[in-house]
Amino acid sequence: MKRKIISSIIILFGSILLFSCKEEVKEEKSETTERVSIDEIEEGIKVFIADQTEKNGGVFPVKDENHDLKMKLVRVHTEYLSRLGPKSHFACVDLVDESGDVYDVDFFMEGDPGAMGVTSTSVHKFNGKPYYSWKQNKEDKTWYKVAMAESNNRLLGVIEGGDEFTFYYTAQVPTLDGPAKMWIPVGESDDFQQVELISQKVPVGTQEIREENYGNKLLFIELGPENSGEEISLAYHVKRKEKGPYNAPDPDVSLYLGSTKLMPTGGQFEQIAKETLGEKINDSHLIQARALYDYVIDNMKYAKVGNYGNGDSYYACDSKTGNCTEFHSLFISLARSVGIPSRFAIGASIPSDRDEGGIDGYHCWAEFYADGKWWPVDISEANKYTALATYYFGRHPANRIELSRGRDLKLTPGPEAGPINFLAYPYLEIDGKQIKVNSKFTFSRKNEM
Repeated sequence: MKRKIISSIIILFGSILLFSCKEEVKEEKSETTERVSIDEIEEGIKVFIADQTEKNGGVFPVKDENHDLKMKLVRVHTEYLSRLGPKSHFACVDLVDESGDVYDVDFFMEGDPGAMGVTSTSVHKFNGKPYYSWKQNKEDKTWYKVAMAESNNRLLGVIEGGDEFTFYYTAQVPTLDGPAKMWIPVGESDDFQQVELISQKVPVGTQEIREENYGNKLLFIELGPENSGEEISLAYHVKRKEKGPYNAPDPDVSLYLGSTKLMPTGGQFEQIAKETLGEKINDSHLIQARALYDYVIDNMKYAKVGNYGNGDSYYACDSKTGNCTEFHSLFISLARSVGIPSRFAIGASIPSDRDEGGIDGYHCWAEFYADGKWWPVDISEANKYTALATYYFGRHPANRIELSRGRDLKLTPGPEAGPINFLAYPYLEIDGKQIKVNSKFTFSRKNEM
């Protein structure tokens, strides 16, 4: 792309793109020329992408100085569309490549409504990280790109690539006057985490069982007064890699489109989802999922107040607050209500800014299914760190461990109270009632990052 872009960009363009396309848009006024509307700019870029996608066998080609990509549309940043001058326009678009990486692409267009042509294309960001910023030439007031130094998201809690650590899970049995039962999730290896149980201290007679629907592995422990005050501990050596979209066969719709006790579908969730999607109801599941992801980010507040932490979609919808369980339960209820398979998982997020110590409780996340892949999302973290909203749509960092998947877990032997809502901490039942267990997570990391 040329150093001098468009001489008519003036101060307006600086407010739009000085560091990213997230700045407030200030519109240039023209008294002599009928202005193109923002809706017309949006329609222009969508028509261009759709036309090029059809001509290129279902993918949109993106080429600039450093990239030659085959992409699919995720969303148009409608809030950042802008008029740069008479018949000169700017659009910022998120596109995803075949591997699931998300690219923020800047488009410059010229022309009238219905006849806009793209004059230049430039890849601005990769998974939310900018390649360049913009700077104004003081002499002629034109704008040019300035390469940004490489950076990472470690200070915002994200370790990219891979991580290796020891994860310690401990729980203390409370004072017991009679029989009790306990269920504890057991971390297992998959394509993204290698988990080795290196030590455990559990009562005699502990059994390993499997959950019926999602295949989770658990320890089932029958306890008595003799176990009062006993510490149960498990230590895992974990090697985990950053998780992105991954290929998978069509999911079981009975599990991933259905309702659970606290994560229902239909009704008000279907209504909200359809209102949020609007005309996008006819778009791909990928575009729809991004719209619902943005809805939850924009409308929820991360707050550990009230009846939070149960993953109750009704509570999340009404209070607009909660922790990670509310954020992801609401997303899943909305997504499933418009036919997007999605699922819940829980474990722990390992601190990125130190190499040992305590962990602030469990953390949960979600995945949705589109284009033959499961796409990881972490909406509560995206809400807390808005700079990472693009990263967390399609990515989970390496510094975490997954302990179980799913909701309404069906077990044999199982609790008298019925299926377990979700499982990260130990589930202790006495006389048919759940009792809180004093438990904690800690970790140590090999300092080789």
